[in-house]
Amino acid sequence: MKFLASTVSLLFTALLPAAEHPNVVIVYGDDVGYGDVGVYGATKIPTPFIDKIAGEGLRFTDGHCTAATCTPSRYSMLTGLYGFREGVRILPPNAPLCIPTDILTLPKLFRKAGYRTGVVGKWHLGLGAKGTPVNWNGEVKPGPLEIGFDYSFLLPSTNDRVPCVYLENYRVVNLDPSDPLYVNTAPEDHTSTVYPYGRTNPEAETYYPGDHQHSETVINGIGRIGKMWGGK
Repeated sequence: MKFLASTVSLLFTALLPAAEHPNVVIVYGDDVGYGDVGVYGATKIPTPFIDKIAGEGLRFTDGHCTAATCTPSRYSMLTGLYGFREGVRILPPNAPLCIPTDILTLPKLFRKAGYRTGVVGKWHLGLGAKGTPVNWNGEVKPGPLEIGFDYSFLLPSTNDRVPCVYLENYRVVNLDPSDPLYVNTAPEDHTSTVYPYGRTNPEAETYYPGDHQHSETVINGIGRIGKMWGGK
């Protein structure tokens, strides 16, 4: 079985004869608009492989998404539930798993039908149990394996939020025991030029000024770097 890496790829590989159970790969991209790929008229960024799949397959031209942002739309795809009814929003880096482990999910359905399941790419649905800080230096769970996946290789959140690491199943890949990971909000009395952010270090915004209404949030970005810690 070959894994396809993308923003997030859900992989369902049949354990039974292919004639009865074809392999299924769902490639799910964040914030991709209808007109962002060549087959639907985009010209600025070539998308030849997506166009090829569309040209050789079946195109659904009246599809709908439950949300226009990452966490809520992923939640809905995996659970069949409206994220906004469950209070699901874009999650901070240290958020716990937002999908209950005891409900029916898409990968659980595939497993019941005789498939092995996997997920590769950006996760951003939370990891760990509510009320318990994630131990990034040990086993990171609950997560994808608790909601029906047999295998996972993930970026926990986004590539501008800590920790910028990959997880294979329960463990951080290539973790250095001599440099343990710590992920949390900075202490209120913390001042350091090692972890600058917009209000205390305006020079960090020389070329990319940030919006100060978000300076105190836990979202990492230019002008907000330092509010979340990672790698220490």
